[in-house]
Amino acid sequence: MVKANRSQIQQALRSLEATYKAVLLYGPDDGLVRERADLIAHQLVDDLNDPFRVARIGPDQLKATPSLLVDEMAAMSMTGGRRLVWLESGGDSHHAAISSALETSGDSLLVVTAGELPARSKLRKLFETDKHLLSIACYSDEGRDLIDLIRQMLEEAGLFPAPDALAWLAANLGKDRQVSRGELTKIILYKLSDTDKTVSLDDARACVGDAADMTLGQIAEAITGGEVERLDNLIEKAYIAGESPVALLRVIQNRFMRLHLVRGFMGSGLDAATAATKLSPPLFFKERDSFLNHVRRWPADRLSTALSRLMEAELACKSTGMPAETLTSRLCLQLAASVRNR
Repeated sequence: MVKANRSQIQQALRSLEATYKAVLLYGPDDGLVRERADLIAHQLVDDLNDPFRVARIGPDQLKATPSLLVDEMAAMSMTGGRRLVWLESGGDSHHAAISSALETSGDSLLVVTAGELPARSKLRKLFETDKHLLSIACYSDEGRDLIDLIRQMLEEAGLFPAPDALAWLAANLGKDRQVSRGELTKIILYKLSDTDKTVSLDDARACVGDAADMTLGQIAEAITGGEVERLDNLIEKAYIAGESPVALLRVIQNRFMRLHLVRGFMGSGLDAATAATKLSPPLFFKERDSFLNHVRRWPADRLSTALSRLMEAELACKSTGMPAETLTSRLCLQLAASVRNR
């Protein structure tokens, strides 16, 4: 079984062994999936547009020509070097085609990029049970990984984040690797001609923060604070900005999980303030008092119930055909009202 864990991923990406015939990159962070796929691809070829060394296949192409993947994997390089075959938007429906392609005798490397795959996925099982195949999960940056990314990008540009700026960036980035890199690039360009190489909190706030992303965070805070009156306007603003109900539900889930984690630490004997210091990424200091106030409003059992309802709502949005925006808005209002009613 070759399934890279978190500590092995960077080494696996930078020293891809010739014994691997294929790599599966999957997960909810599309930006991270693509970044890692590009890193692997450039180990084989310098130019990803080289038609002699690279074959990029989309799901529609494979559906129209089922033998295409086998043909490309069996093809020989005309200019020397190992060929790259990249199947984009892979899924369990491509299991048979991928299995057949892996039986070819060619030395091409197959890279399969996919979205989130459940543990029971046939595609995951295929890649996790063969020593010649590599499976890498790509989840959103958080905690230490996100802080390392922020520091690395800024320090490479000769910049150094102030502690409060680092805490704020860690709390407001991370949902997508490419988006995070884009936001950090804004800071680098903003400070390009500045003699002061310290990134302050004001610098970070001036450059980072899509209005919709900030609104999602405000919605989550309004819910746990019981601010029913604010919610209608905030939710409408998020939908007008193009945010999906599922994205909103995940931000709210993250808020409730952080509250639940603090409650768990409190259950082991810590007071709320001390328990909150164990969160990663750390609380932004200006939000600390509000967060602790919300912790006091939500006992552990009610947090567990809320998390279950949020996950059920996300599943319903994806699978039942119910109006997702209405379903999500109603749940947000119900959760907020439950705080106020208490």
